[in-house]
Amino acid sequence: MTQTALITGASRGLGAALAEALAPTHHIIAVGRTVGALEALDDRIQAKGGSATLAPMDVTTPAAMATLCRGIHDRWGTLDLWLHTAVHAAPLAPAPHIDAKDFEKSVAVNVTATATLITYVAPLLGAAGQAVFFDDPAAGARFFGSYGATKAAQIALARSWQAETARIGPQVHILTPAPMPTATRARFYPGEDRAALADPQSQAARLCAEFEKSGQ
Repeated sequence: MTQTALITGASRGLGAALAEALAPTHHIIAVGRTVGALEALDDRIQAKGGSATLAPMDVTTPAAMATLCRGIHDRWGTLDLWLHTAVHAAPLAPAPHIDAKDFEKSVAVNVTATATLITYVAPLLGAAGQAVFFDDPAAGARFFGSYGATKAAQIALARSWQAETARIGPQVHILTPAPMPTATRARFYPGEDRAALADPQSQAARLCAEFEKSGQ
């Protein structure tokens, strides 16, 4: 039976690369806000002989996430793998000048949506599934207040869940990708030499090998 992998934030960047890396062994459930990017991802997955279910929706809408997870339950019963790459990259700003709306959106995407998804996805993963989160060493760096504080909170949620399920499952992994030429990074480092950054496809392969090895 084909395994299932839910990827939240699958439109582009690391999420899309992970979807392609897992496509040979998993049916991909790709969540993202950009329909065109999801359709392009689906084309690449099909070209590799894989299959995907596209779910164009916003992770900050609880009703949409509840409908998604109900659909996964009704179609497959369980979920083997969840990879959470959805993130909001607020503009850089000194801590005293953080824009309230930017901070509010950062909390909604990076913290509240993550907590809501954990609640909805955990029953689907059961004891045997795996969840994967991605840390970012930039959290806490100067001018990264909105992104850094909320990304750190997201990882704190993941670490709590990881500690709580260490004996009973699901397995929760927190991995750290190398810097990649993604749209998120481009917002933080405009004009950076992108040739020096890691290829998303190679990073996806490395990260998949890490959690697949620990899940054996």
